[in-house]
Amino acid sequence: MNQKLLPPVRKVVIAGNSHQRLHLEDICRLLAFLRERAISVAIDRRFALYLRNNEVEVSDQEITECPPADAGAAISIGGDGTFLRTARWIGRLGIPILGINTGHLGFLASYTPEESRELVDMLYDGNAEVEERMVLRVDVGDCRDVPELPYALNEVAILKEDTSSMINVNVEVNGNYLADYLADGLLVSTPTGSTGYSLSVGGPILFPGLEAICLSPIAPHTLTFRPCVVSGDDVVKARTTTRASQYRLSLDGVSVLMDAGSEIVISKADFITRVIRRPDDSFASTLRHKLLWGVR
Repeated sequence: MNQKLLPPVRKVVIAGNSHQRLHLEDICRLLAFLRERAISVAIDRRFALYLRNNEVEVSDQEITECPPADAGAAISIGGDGTFLRTARWIGRLGIPILGINTGHLGFLASYTPEESRELVDMLYDGNAEVEERMVLRVDVGDCRDVPELPYALNEVAILKEDTSSMINVNVEVNGNYLADYLADGLLVSTPTGSTGYSLSVGGPILFPGLEAICLSPIAPHTLTFRPCVVSGDDVVKARTTTRASQYRLSLDGVSVLMDAGSEIVISKADFITRVIRRPDDSFASTLRHKLLWGVR
């Protein structure tokens, strides 16, 4: 997928989590920088309530339940989990998202609060680049409990529900039988998700511009099973059986219980998530910085 230049931004929408006790002053400075640049601001209602309860002045801002379609950018304040929730909130609108990290490692929310003025100037001047990231769609037939938005930017996780027995995940790719994974679960991840849960179970790191799907077993019973990567245009079918009556299906952390024996179909969604990056930034430099590659 290509990188594109973001047009100058005159309106942003802000979302965040409620764990900002150490960063309230940073958020106040961010809002001040946006006012200085005459960039209008809309704030997610839940985040605005949190800020108001912590004496952050938001009375002059638009408070919204839904992201305004005329916003030129969204700002996610938190960690990668907050970024994923923001991406789910933005959905098909295609509003590019800038992640400011007040959480932990932060591959998606990769910029610090101390960079806020520089980031605001970048948005105003139209100097930001936008990366397009593929999204996964999950179809579960007539299951009524699937999340209302059955999409995942990071990964689809098929997990055992209890703590004792493994599950069996029968997988087909484009109708061709691949394997029966007897394991604690199976991760089906995007390149964006390759630095998350998938990485922790031994999956490969994929550059985010790729269109690919990675299958990574979690604690497989057969040690010869290894992660594998298929095309982003492939269709993955998974039928899960277990000694328990149910297993857990998680889409970027939003999970539901599924009946044993049910089938899910995972494919590329018909829209993308757009991620804002500085023009002098790169995924390679993010890897070196976040994973401390080359540090002695």
